[in-house]
Amino acid sequence: MLYIVPTPIGNLQDITLRALETLKAADAVLCEDTRRTQILLSHFGISKPAFRYNENDPHSVARCLEALKSGKTCALVSDCGTPCISDPGWKLVKEAVAAGIKVSSLPGPSAVACALAGAGITGGAFTFLGFLPRKPGKAAKLIAAAYALEHPVVIYESPYRVVKMLELIAKTLGENTPVVLARELSKVYEEWLRGTAGSLAAELAKKSKVQGEFVLIIDRPAGPEREENNAPDPYF
Repeated sequence: MLYIVPTPIGNLQDITLRALETLKAADAVLCEDTRRTQILLSHFGISKPAFRYNENDPHSVARCLEALKSGKTCALVSDCGTPCISDPGWKLVKEAVAAGIKVSSLPGPSAVACALAGAGITGGAFTFLGFLPRKPGKAAKLIAAAYALEHPVVIYESPYRVVKMLELIAKTLGENTPVVLARELSKVYEEWLRGTAGSLAAELAKKSKVQGEFVLIIDRPAGPEREENNAPDPYF
């Protein structure tokens, strides 16, 4: 049995009761970084063997799969948030499903859901791109294609590249493209920045040091609500 277990994105109190029970019941915990996971386990008084799961190492994936095939119940976690969503895990899940091993995905903390809920933008559909390619040309093409769908676009970005990403958005979609930045979600220094791609790039560029992981939401320009939000509910 393989359990996909979301872990807090910052505040340890955000872990669910079901996640704690699953970690306690598992034979082993498969994790992105054993040091980070041990901090979480120790905080909640859970003593379980933790093994590193390396998505880019076929031998690591195979070892974890063999543990599952041998009858062990494993809990898959990432450093924070939900595994497989811009985090390691999908390869093991795919192999487990192919091998007939039961997989259960627990609901829980997710940075993209947390950011969208607090952004104050039109609800409904959105396009999630996660971390974009390092090459500006490829990143720009993905941004332009996603934005053409006329839904908000969500991107993950590091503090070291967020200014360049905002500048790329301004160049690709226009200086006045609305953007919401969510930084250090659920942590002490949580911060929300709202403005345009151009203004936020200039604002952050003035800082001597930018810290914290970012969720970046590219919104649509202000205007009438889109058709899908005005259409009558077909079920009533």
